[in-house]
Amino acid sequence: MDEPTLQTLKVNQTRLLSSLHHTCQWGTGTRWGTAEATETGMSRLSLSDADKQVRDWFVETTKSLGCTVSVDAMGNIFAVRPGREDGPPTCAGSHLDTQPTGGRYDGILGVLAGVEMLRVLEEKGVETAFPVGVVNWTNEEGARFPISMISSGVWAGDIPLDRAHGLKEVGGGTATMKEELERIGYLGSMPASHTAMPLAAHFELHIEQGPVLEAQRQKIGVVQGVQAYRWYTVEVVGRGAQAHTGTTPFSSRSDALLAACRMITLSHDLATSHAALASTGILTLHPGSVNTIPGRVTFSLDIRAPLDSTLDTLEAELKSRFATIASKETTKGLDLAVSWRTDSVSPAIHFHEDCISAVREAAKAVCGSDSLARDMVSGAGHDSVYTSRHCPTSMVFVPCRNGVSHNPEEYTSPEDCAIGAEVLMQSVLRYDRLRYLRSGGGE
Repeated sequence: MDEPTLQTLKVNQTRLLSSLHHTCQWGTGTRWGTAEATETGMSRLSLSDADKQVRDWFVETTKSLGCTVSVDAMGNIFAVRPGREDGPPTCAGSHLDTQPTGGRYDGILGVLAGVEMLRVLEEKGVETAFPVGVVNWTNEEGARFPISMISSGVWAGDIPLDRAHGLKEVGGGTATMKEELERIGYLGSMPASHTAMPLAAHFELHIEQGPVLEAQRQKIGVVQGVQAYRWYTVEVVGRGAQAHTGTTPFSSRSDALLAACRMITLSHDLATSHAALASTGILTLHPGSVNTIPGRVTFSLDIRAPLDSTLDTLEAELKSRFATIASKETTKGLDLAVSWRTDSVSPAIHFHEDCISAVREAAKAVCGSDSLARDMVSGAGHDSVYTSRHCPTSMVFVPCRNGVSHNPEEYTSPEDCAIGAEVLMQSVLRYDRLRYLRSGGGE
């Protein structure tokens, strides 16, 4: 497909937003504004009844647009439109599940933009060189079944199928992923595997989930990759039993909470010095009595940076400095013991240059200027992390108001949704053209 033909293909902004809001009737969450049909958040947990309803809509809609629909053993749905030649499809992909108090755009926009791409191709009678399609990945959020991106992880071969199928829901229920896949009718017969369902490339449109594009008044983030992150559980234990707050002088205390607080503060300071990030979201202390000195504390630690080497350095410094904090020279009391458990390691991901170039060229063509797009690294994980391990991948970011996501007030303007959808469509078609030329076509 030549450049002039590409430029004639435009998404229908009204149709895109109408479809997006139509699908948000399934799993509607907290109201944040006065507009009856559009100003509510979403609570569409994976494999819930609401998730089944939107999946059924996705399958019916994509079949009506000439797609063959396949469902794998993790409930991932692949809607593929044929091309002139056989081969793995070039896909747009994201997810339809949300956080319990989520919004209408995280994940949902990426899938609905893919559906709009199929509609444009169908109404214009466009025949691509190779198949193109849309993927809905299961349980990307990890909100109901507590491993994020679990189903793309199974597809990539990084997470065992048995572990995923046996994962139990959180929030008081007892159902497993396999049981819920069976219940809603989306336990597919096709293996969840990149060998059973190979992709030629994967493009994902997503809200930025940060404030940069909005602050810089730019329209498109050309995503280079995803920053590395590591999760730990740190335990601080006092030597000896917990003691009474009113009878124990500082010199005789073994205050695990005091040490933990200093460690958490230090993690922020050291991360800042390395241009990294650090956060603690869980803090648990024992015995939890107002007049007893805490003898044991555990806390989570999440560190992130664009480079793995930065996290190597930061981790080593944190471990060394935490040990110093635990010593009696720092606490002015008794020694404490500190131990680390590594819970998760996600290396830095660098997307494929061919896909990055396709997004960059598409952004320039759609926006009319290089100045409205910027190269970015994603601070959060996405299904594209796992697809990038087995096929060329990149992402397209669009602005979101105040950088807010995972919140009912998550919002991207209709104009920015349409611009992002058009860049996504053009990226897929530009990659299809590249495949055609590399296969010897056009010579």
